[in-house]
Amino acid sequence: MIRPTLYAHVAAACFLLIAGSLPPVHAADREQQRSQYRRALEAVAREPGDAWKRHAIDLDDYPLLPYVELAVLERGKGPPALAAVEAFLARWSGTLVARGVRERALRRLADAGDWTAFRRLWQDSDSRELKCAWQRSRIAGGEMPDAANDIAPLWQQPRATPAACEALFDWARANGRLDDAAVWSRIEAAAAAANPETVAAIGTRLDANGQAAADRIAAAVRDPAVVLAKAAAWPDAPRARDAIAFGLMRLARKDSAAAETRWAELGAKFQWDPAQKQRILNAIAVYRSTGYEGDALARLKALPVEAADDSSREWHVRVALAAADWNETLVALDAMSDTQKADARWRYLRARMLDKLGRKDEAGALFADVAREANFHGFLAADWIGADYAICPNAYAADREAEKRVLAQPDLARAFEFRALDQLDDARREWDFAMAKLDPAERRLAADVAYRRDWYDRAVFLLSAAPETQRYYEQRFPIGMKAHVTREARNAGIDPAWAYAIIRAESAWMTDARSHADAYGLMQLLPGVAKQVAQRAQLPYAKASDLFVPDYNVQLGTRFLAQMAAQYSGSPWLASAAYNAGGAPVKRWIDARGQLEPDFFIETIPYRETREYVARVLAFSVIYDWRLNGRVIPLAARLPKIGQPYQPPKDDAQRKAVACPADAVGASDPAALDNPGR
Repeated sequence: MIRPTLYAHVAAACFLLIAGSLPPVHAADREQQRSQYRRALEAVAREPGDAWKRHAIDLDDYPLLPYVELAVLERGKGPPALAAVEAFLARWSGTLVARGVRERALRRLADAGDWTAFRRLWQDSDSRELKCAWQRSRIAGGEMPDAANDIAPLWQQPRATPAACEALFDWARANGRLDDAAVWSRIEAAAAAANPETVAAIGTRLDANGQAAADRIAAAVRDPAVVLAKAAAWPDAPRARDAIAFGLMRLARKDSAAAETRWAELGAKFQWDPAQKQRILNAIAVYRSTGYEGDALARLKALPVEAADDSSREWHVRVALAAADWNETLVALDAMSDTQKADARWRYLRARMLDKLGRKDEAGALFADVAREANFHGFLAADWIGADYAICPNAYAADREAEKRVLAQPDLARAFEFRALDQLDDARREWDFAMAKLDPAERRLAADVAYRRDWYDRAVFLLSAAPETQRYYEQRFPIGMKAHVTREARNAGIDPAWAYAIIRAESAWMTDARSHADAYGLMQLLPGVAKQVAQRAQLPYAKASDLFVPDYNVQLGTRFLAQMAAQYSGSPWLASAAYNAGGAPVKRWIDARGQLEPDFFIETIPYRETREYVARVLAFSVIYDWRLNGRVIPLAARLPKIGQPYQPPKDDAQRKAVACPADAVGASDPAALDNPGR
């Protein structure tokens, strides 16, 4: 029989994959294809001509075949010819790999100013750089982009724009599509976002006076203490007041006492417009509050109503709470916006204040309402009234035929194949590309398949992203590596549910997670910390990348958690705070407010990330306890007072029931979206 051409096979395979009728590939055959795939890629890199094809004979139905052809297309010293690019795009239309080829080619054509070829190759893109290039290609073709619909969305960004956009903005400025008001609007947005370099760069599009004013604003944002020291001699002009206002807001964040001093000096010397004055007063009051300064409560109470916002209202609650002023805390809670009042956090604290003030019936009704929610504050509320926890799981009803159809989706097949090859970045890119093509039911099915194939992070992220999928607890809170995690936690002397909660909060089960702080793996260990823990436990430590090995990461991570807990009398909630923020800040907070009850102390943590992290870990501990044991240790029992000794629960510890009331709210996290990593 004469074998059809490779490309004919490819086209047929794509049709079958899309139709969902491709027969299953047996494991042994797939392993053979993987070997051939690797050899084909190696041959593309090392052998001339079409030598690679002899390794690709049986790859017609292999999901990653387009990546072999990509390597062929892009080998060599120069970029591929446009005709070869177009042939590749035609062959692999609609794939992620084709999108990458197209966008790289578009960038080259834009750099070369070949707008005719650019327009021929163009498809809409999420890239801001390419969107700018598209508008430039339209101009080259004689079209006139619209200011509101075509230019403004690309212009009005608080951060720096790609260099490729500058030529478009030059044209827009010269042709009346970008006026002074638009330039100043972006300068103000960049200053509010504390991006002085962007402010200065935008200012170059103004006349000499405007540019000088923009430079002054940039300097005030960049180095407010130095610039504001000279501000008393400035003229009382609108842009000078802008510079002072932005500088004071920035200085308040860095040094609220210095900002307060400068405001006392400058406040009466300038004719502030109401909005400027309100922003300044708000910033000083809020940042005096984040440091719990002695005048914080007075400043918040004195803040004009029109100068208040959600942030100042939250800090009014926290400062009053830290002072154990229950009446003032209740007043602050009453002053919150309707959106804030609906949040479980503030409803729970309101119930606590009512209880403190002896209004037991009102408190009990509010506790009962909050206890319908499966989150940190809902669990605490349930403990206050002795109610069961309201966890309402959804069981996934598998539809094998639907599953086959979804798995036949070529992009998803590539995602799972990259994952099998341990190319996790490529796998996640293909997964995200595939998800955009699936409807909600298909995405839920794909998440369940990922969960059952131990690709936990895909299920966690997808199902945690929307309220309607947050009841899929099995998939969102996987009990991965059960024997290993349980054994290592118990060997370290900590509760396995807490260890699982840390894994879930830190990495969402991404084994290769690496944070901006250079923390690695499931439990996000810093290499220096990991090395110290390994030495103390007499375990081997070679290099940071070893922390991507899940078993090893958990072995060190559980020991590190135990060491952290030992510094706080065994307390898991304080250790969680230190795990996230470090020991030095936690010591400062304890020294300042260590007399507070644990739930109040957590709410007064100055760092938002740590405040929410502790609540999330504790809520996850409850959920994992339930997943592991069916019943749960009360959350209140996991919150010993500061300085009170704490022992992890034993197997025979008293646990409470979990039930699903008919009217329970389904959210299971303190926030709708998970935020793994530090």
